Amino acid sequence: MNTSEMQAIADTLMRLVTSDMKPKQLVKAVKKHHPNASKKNIARAAFYSIIYHADEDPGKTKNLQAFAIAERTGGDQTH
Repeated sequence: MNTSEMQAIADTLMRLVTSDMKPKQLVKAVKKHHPNASKKNIARAAFYSIIYHADEDPGKTKNLQAFAIAERTGGDQTH
């Protein structure tokens, strides 16, 4: 995955993530916009988005952090 693809997925994550979304729901929603993205790439883009957008929207970055950690550990954490 190149940087522009990661940025596009990261932007999609920021638009779609909500506090009540489970990781599986977020992956499914992102795949509608990026059908070729793997779960691993979506999780990487989530970490990228956390770093890139941390100061802009702390609430969304917290939700993305929970998602990224859940995907990285194989768990289904919501927060």
